[in-house]
Amino acid sequence: MKKSLLAASALALAVSAGSALAADLPSKKAPMLMPPPPPPALWTGFYVGLNAGYTWSDSSTTSIATSPVIPGALPAVLSAFGSGLLSTNNDGFIGGGQIGYNYQFANSFVAGIEADIQGVAGSNNAATSVSGVGGFSSTLSASRSLDYLGTVRGRLGYLITPSLLVYGTGGLAYGQANLTTSVFQAAGAAVGTAAGSFSDTRVGWTAGGGVEWLFLPKWSAKVEYLYYDLGSVTTSSALTYNVAPGVIGTTQSSARFNGHVVRAGVNYHFNLFSPAAAPVVAKY
Repeated sequence: MKKSLLAASALALAVSAGSALAADLPSKKAPMLMPPPPPPALWTGFYVGLNAGYTWSDSSTTSIATSPVIPGALPAVLSAFGSGLLSTNNDGFIGGGQIGYNYQFANSFVAGIEADIQGVAGSNNAATSVSGVGGFSSTLSASRSLDYLGTVRGRLGYLITPSLLVYGTGGLAYGQANLTTSVFQAAGAAVGTAAGSFSDTRVGWTAGGGVEWLFLPKWSAKVEYLYYDLGSVTTSSALTYNVAPGVIGTTQSSARFNGHVVRAGVNYHFNLFSPAAAPVVAKY
């Protein structure tokens, strides 16, 4: 009986020791898959690009107003014929380039800043109006154009998909505005003339929005609308006759340079992250 108990105790100790030794041996479990990293910020970085489109005026009226500077019926009549409204605009095709920087945050939002400049082709528009009575005639002429248009804007957008951005934009606008006007009056040997001109860079504001599509890892295409307002310009001159009393009135001309831009463009993006990498595998 004692021998049986001793044998059972020895067997139990042997089994226990074998289990402890097995627990210390290395395990060959399958590798564990770590969760995938967050999506890369595909839009963060600098970019440059080209654009082309069309611009048209919102205000297309040039005003010419002449006021008499000496009393009397004749100066009043001559001044009245030296006033009127002419239909002019600065419509035309545009083309140029842009440079900017985007920062993607909170996965689906993109903020940035963009500067661009475009030349305007075919925007020079002129108009003429003729009036008079008897042997007297008065001709009013006006011409205006926008040589170039540029903007410096902030952008804020939302990613509908990782590669499709919808955004709003707004900021500063500037452009080369040109305005020339003239008044020519004739009654026999008496001739009266007035001429005014303005040519300078105007600064105003712009706002709009667009859609941009990242169709390749470093290339995107966009369609954009902007409204711009460069304010009004004014010129002044004297309506002067070649016979006494000479100066009849003061002519003031004004036009507002504001309008709409629709354009398409393509951008090349620098310093962009590569597409999402494969899941990280941790080995033990």
